[in-house]
Amino acid sequence: MKIIDPIEIEEFTDFISEPTDWFTVTQKQIDDFAECTLDKQFIHVDVDKAKETAYGSTIAHGFLSLSMLSFFSKKFMLEIKGMEMGINAGFDKIRFITPVKVNSKIRAHAKTISIVEKKSKMFLQKIEVTIQIEHEEKPALVAIWNVMQIIN
Repeated sequence: MKIIDPIEIEEFTDFISEPTDWFTVTQKQIDDFAECTLDKQFIHVDVDKAKETAYGSTIAHGFLSLSMLSFFSKKFMLEIKGMEMGINAGFDKIRFITPVKVNSKIRAHAKTISIVEKKSKMFLQKIEVTIQIEHEEKPALVAIWNVMQIIN
């Protein structure tokens, strides 16, 4: 995470992060996510039945891939100096493009679109994030993520 001074925020519009490290999505993680969300559709949890589909294996839930943004953000987020907390403020856009097959490796690239002080000591950061899948031409997803940072 790169720490920036509030007076420098305009300099970081269009900031492009380095890609994060690769992360392997396992069947255990998919199963745990299915258990947590109660989304136990066979394409996620039935290894044998999923082999018979066009994907040839189970696939991660789209929302599992999306939820990995919290993990990846440690590498791409711009942190405003003095940040007390960051709050997920939602998404302007989410597009699931390519399913993530079990045991695939994924990583994130991010571009800061804007950082705007909404109220005193409250900064809204808009970030375009792409989750790539190793050896796939098209990404797993593209999202515009809004994160509110509150500084002390």
